[in-house]
Amino acid sequence: MSDPVGIDVGCPRFSWEIVSDARGLVQVSYRITVDRIGPEGESSTDWDSGTVLSANPFTDPGPMPPLRAASQYRWSLDVVTSMGSAAATAVFTTGLFGEADWMDSKWIGGPARSEGVCPAPLLRRRFDVEPGATIHSATLFVAAGGYANVLLNGVPVTDAVLAPGFTDYDHTVEYVAYDVRGAIRSNGNAIGIELGRGFYGMRNPNVWDWHTAPWNAEPVARVLLVITYGDGRVDRVVSDETWKWTPGPTLRDDVYGGETYDARRAVPEFAHPECLDGEWARVALRDGPKGALVRQSCQPSRVVEELRPHRITRSRSGSWIVEFPRVVAGWVSLSVSGSEGETVTVAYGERLDSDGGVDLRNNGRFGDGFQTDRFVLAGTGDRETWAPSFSYKGFQFVQIDGWPSGTSLDEDAVIAQVVHTDVETTGRFASSSTLMNRIHGIARDTMLNNLQGLPTDTPMFEKNGWTGDGMLGAEMFLMNFDCAALFAKWTDDIAATRSDGGAPKVIAPSSDSWGDWGPAPTWHSAYVLVPDWLARYAGDSRALERHYEGMCEYVRFELARSPGGIATSSLGDWVSPETDPRGENPPDDRRVPATAFLYVMSKSMNAIAERLGRPSDGRFFADAAAAVREAFIGTFYDEREGIVRGEGDEGFRQTHNVLALAFGLVPSGAEQRVADAIARDVRQRGMTLNTGALGTKYLLPVLTEHGHVDVAVALAEQTRFPSWGYWLDNGATSLWEHWKIESRSRGHYFLGTVDDWFYHYVAGIRPASEGFRTFRVDPRATEQLSSAGAQLRTPFGVAAVEWWRDGDAEFSLRLRVPVGTTALVRIPATASSVVSEGGVPISGVAGVAAVQWSDGVAAFEAGAGEYLFTVDSE
Repeated sequence: MSDPVGIDVGCPRFSWEIVSDARGLVQVSYRITVDRIGPEGESSTDWDSGTVLSANPFTDPGPMPPLRAASQYRWSLDVVTSMGSAAATAVFTTGLFGEADWMDSKWIGGPARSEGVCPAPLLRRRFDVEPGATIHSATLFVAAGGYANVLLNGVPVTDAVLAPGFTDYDHTVEYVAYDVRGAIRSNGNAIGIELGRGFYGMRNPNVWDWHTAPWNAEPVARVLLVITYGDGRVDRVVSDETWKWTPGPTLRDDVYGGETYDARRAVPEFAHPECLDGEWARVALRDGPKGALVRQSCQPSRVVEELRPHRITRSRSGSWIVEFPRVVAGWVSLSVSGSEGETVTVAYGERLDSDGGVDLRNNGRFGDGFQTDRFVLAGTGDRETWAPSFSYKGFQFVQIDGWPSGTSLDEDAVIAQVVHTDVETTGRFASSSTLMNRIHGIARDTMLNNLQGLPTDTPMFEKNGWTGDGMLGAEMFLMNFDCAALFAKWTDDIAATRSDGGAPKVIAPSSDSWGDWGPAPTWHSAYVLVPDWLARYAGDSRALERHYEGMCEYVRFELARSPGGIATSSLGDWVSPETDPRGENPPDDRRVPATAFLYVMSKSMNAIAERLGRPSDGRFFADAAAAVREAFIGTFYDEREGIVRGEGDEGFRQTHNVLALAFGLVPSGAEQRVADAIARDVRQRGMTLNTGALGTKYLLPVLTEHGHVDVAVALAEQTRFPSWGYWLDNGATSLWEHWKIESRSRGHYFLGTVDDWFYHYVAGIRPASEGFRTFRVDPRATEQLSSAGAQLRTPFGVAAVEWWRDGDAEFSLRLRVPVGTTALVRIPATASSVVSEGGVPISGVAGVAAVQWSDGVAAFEAGAGEYLFTVDSE
């Protein structure tokens, strides 16, 4: 975060990037000073790191004196490198660290819950500032049970939507902070808030029991505005019994069901100082949610894009059907004129039914509607514009009924607004394969649709943080987008679902008991693997440190309930090609993937413990992993056939063998035999896969690592069922939940993990140590494709690789290595080839070291800088 407002971490992590054209540059030392900025711009140094000899340009600074709440700071950086020095400064504002910092603010809301219509309450408070006084700073802090749309003097304080974020409200409650100095007037001010239900106050009955969650109540807010004047005096405006409320125009809002908005009831001036609120009621003081107040750490959700209709038609029943270019998450903005009381109904879906209308079938058993908005017109005589505020949908089509007769429904009347967490794109991939590029494109779009403050499983049906889905997708999310903060927050959500030292739930957050599916190490592994990947990809080990004890406790618990080292699971290789398109386990032995993930968790915990300086834990988990491996091989490896099979398996299961090979669960020396069996089965199936969500992530990497890159490329470019190309040939604009056309959802990413392979093996870039301090550059599809490339924003800066084959050289590779990192490069080159850079043989290139030749590969290390390597025949 650059220049953030509301940081509530007592000892924040500081980071920087060093950019230079010089090769081999390294950081020698750094010095950080943190100054608190006073109301007149004066500053005083609160902390000075002194000169720290380190090559690491992102760091936890060590012991710092406590930062003050709601205060402004400037941090200054001086670095010394092997080729000169540099300096930079940045600022940040602290948030609220504990209950005392919220001063006298209270939880407030509208009336207690009642049957029937409960409109979203409008809350307001008028306040004044000292006439003529200079305002140094003004920071507005807003926490909510549910969502809070906040205005100051009639203007939204942010373009964020669906804020604050969703949590287990009994565990944590998020707040947001806004710099509002520029919006405060000298002649009277007013704060206005419209509250939405979100997952806190849900009333719509649903299968996940959000409507009966322990915290469920009417939406509430807590507010603190801190105004600091130039002379140092401070004014505070707090939420208390002096605020007023009135029922607003949003008669119904439900995350799943949609919204009803009656424009006749609109109070457009409610957040203006001049609003006449004499008949408004006093707000009710509430207990509020129980969780600890924490700042929303990930980026806000926003309307990030607008799409015009691709096609507008009529269904057989006469409804208007508006089709957009692709499946998105968000809502539509309507612009319509009509008579007072006319109601326009908008139903959202990812596909059409047999009558040409939007397909609203669902598995959530929603008792009060599904993905449907209603806009009641005020009848002003002009076009009235409205968009939802509190419920996003997954859709490509909308069905519109009740459009006023005699008025046009054109491409300006219905605009799709794409909504998701506003993360920066940090990774890019492209290749000479048009199909691979298209698959990567729909994978990116699907991931973005499911970034909604947590990694959801579908923006249409469930909107839940299924742990297995997030675990499978974490690596491709972290490569493509700046979403480390979101996944760190979601790890906290996973931890909050645990009770009595046991396993997490299968969704996080969870509504109390729902999500307790018994043993499911395949899904629960998210609690161990996601924090580990955060350290590997984002250089952030804090999630590991924060959850280390809980992770240890859980894996010990899983080992204890796995007799003889063999685990069981309620969730296996979900949605393999032969299963029901609504989703189910395949006909195989779920103990195989369960035990494989028990092993990989134990092995990961061994490495994590060693990294964090916990050797006794490390030895325990090393021994546990060895015992699980021995049990797995003894139970599931068929030495005569050279394959892995479980009890009751129907035929050869690719996933069983893929996971065993990927995780190191076959006897030493038998790896190639198992890999050959997988490749043989793929060929026998007509060059198609037989994997579900678990196996698909590892299938192509395993084939590539063991000499079958040609098979991996053929799978990636397959267009027969089941394949990604099959989806595209059947009109897919996103990834589906199932390989079959009848797939329930068209907004799932967990079968799109081929994107890992695109980065790691086609472009050939992947981390080799924490935070990309070292990374591998090892493209493998160089005989099957003519070019490929990728770039990633690492904690040190942008790393990029691009390779191609053309007539002037056998092979060329362009490489960018950020300052502070080392690339471990492998490129195809026979002993008779000449590898050079800028006309200089590889052994004499500045920045290159440790050159080795073996088996048709040139291997070497490259330090910081940009390179263009070529391979020519002598």
